[in-house]
Amino acid sequence: MVEAARKCDRVVQHGTQSRSRPVTKRFVEFVQSGKIGDLLMAKVWNAQMRRNIGRKHDEPVPSGINYDIWSGPGTVLPFNRNHFHSTYNWHWHYGAGDLGNDSVHWLDVARWALNLGYPNKVSGMGRKLYFDDDQQTPDTQNVTYNYKDKVLMYEQRLWNRYKMDGSENGVTVYGTAGMAQHGRWHGRQFGFRVFDQEGKQVHFEEEPPKLSRHCRNFIDCIRSREKPNADIELGHVSTALCHLGNIVARTGRNLLFDPQTETILDDPEASRLLTREYRQHWSSRPFLT
Repeated sequence: MVEAARKCDRVVQHGTQSRSRPVTKRFVEFVQSGKIGDLLMAKVWNAQMRRNIGRKHDEPVPSGINYDIWSGPGTVLPFNRNHFHSTYNWHWHYGAGDLGNDSVHWLDVARWALNLGYPNKVSGMGRKLYFDDDQQTPDTQNVTYNYKDKVLMYEQRLWNRYKMDGSENGVTVYGTAGMAQHGRWHGRQFGFRVFDQEGKQVHFEEEPPKLSRHCRNFIDCIRSREKPNADIELGHVSTALCHLGNIVARTGRNLLFDPQTETILDDPEASRLLTREYRQHWSSRPFLT
């Protein structure tokens, strides 16, 4: 997608809408201002109560559904309600679990705040501890992304209602002189708060969501030909972190990653999970050559 956008000179906006949210921009600007000291580490969390989807049998494709188009470029599996609308993200063939669902947004903010690209090492775990159902993706996950001079951590629990630091999802950036958190503390409001070295809250602000800003930025960039706030390449890097975390969960092994070639080193099995089997009529690439 990045190659196609560049070759065809197209404006492509990724769905990480936080890049267009004013309070998120102010959070990133504050973190990067030096007011909480040197930035060494960030933590992203996803702590919420998901539902048990139960178990369902394969069935004939219901009338009115073009299952070939719905299946897209991947191999067509038998139709099953537990990997169709609203449940496909919990099946490895179609989705990336909640790491690639909710958490990509917050990993993107953490990457933005710490000015991070691809990691050099990825370690951790992922497994199902709670749900006894057809979900294949983890309900519990911990991933550490190691960089040359910084660390980004991810924690996921999909079986609790008590949230974490008062927010279902969020990011904390740790500096040598304080820390700053971005999350949702009052319903759907987005905000950020700052704590000093003694752990005392010294700043708080929030605002309601407004997705139209992201759409407005996309339309404006179509007219100006500038790159949008969440250009496809930014989205690609943040999405890559999700896939790498899931590969750690699926293989049970830590990974060494080459940021220059975007490849996993010395692990052929893990490397195969960086791509997939594509159906030919969906995946021809001659226009890029």
